[in-house]
Amino acid sequence: MPQSGEKTHFGFQQVALGDKQARVDDVFHNVARRYDLMNDLMSGGLHRAWKSTLVSALNPPKARGSSIGSGALDSRPFALLDLAGGTGDVAFRAIDAGGADLQVTVVDINADMLDVGRARASEHGFDDAVTFVEGNAEALPFPDRSYDAVTIAFGIRNVPRIDAALKEAHRVLRIGGRFLCLEFSTVDVPGLDALYDFYSFNVIPALGRAVTDDADAYRYLVESIRRFPRPEAFAEMMRDAGFARVSFQRMTWGIVALHSGWRL
Repeated sequence: MPQSGEKTHFGFQQVALGDKQARVDDVFHNVARRYDLMNDLMSGGLHRAWKSTLVSALNPPKARGSSIGSGALDSRPFALLDLAGGTGDVAFRAIDAGGADLQVTVVDINADMLDVGRARASEHGFDDAVTFVEGNAEALPFPDRSYDAVTIAFGIRNVPRIDAALKEAHRVLRIGGRFLCLEFSTVDVPGLDALYDFYSFNVIPALGRAVTDDADAYRYLVESIRRFPRPEAFAEMMRDAGFARVSFQRMTWGIVALHSGWRL
């Protein structure tokens, strides 16, 4: 539990650690219905390619009985836990890639995002393949070693205690299981960084106002990207949480990075 007086950041603001989650909840309550549309508009559709890269790295098995990391055969489906994935976007892509052998649990702390995901699952005919659970990434309601893989896309920076969420992801992974985290990063092309900053701080909040009637939510999201650790620092946080063979892959001039770690 957060200690009295502990501080963290909410975008560029300093807030009490215990207050951050409620503020983040308000952001996603306001934008849930237009969240996926805004992702398309903000990224020019690039988020689809980034998530496809994540799913390709996940490589969910298509043949019944395959077991990650061990080469053993059993009758259980491949179990994927997708954190902060309330609208189901990553889950549905993984199901499309893995077919009938994939069972996905989506955990999100925001009920409005989960409502969108459940409705979309029914539209896609995925009700039997995906389960939506309201829960906190810092204290997952699952037993140790219960998932073959854990993913999180553009959600880890919104968690008040990132170190706790990483330890929980490690805890629920089976031996040989993989953690994949897709998150915004730092532009590494001179000159492009200034253009990216102008777009982020001026265009994105304006889009948020036009599409969701909430510029402040998207101003926070832009600021939260700037506060997220650089890839090397985040890789060290993953190692501290117990992950092995930690690596990261920068994409699109460093705008995003795909982080990978294993439970060995």
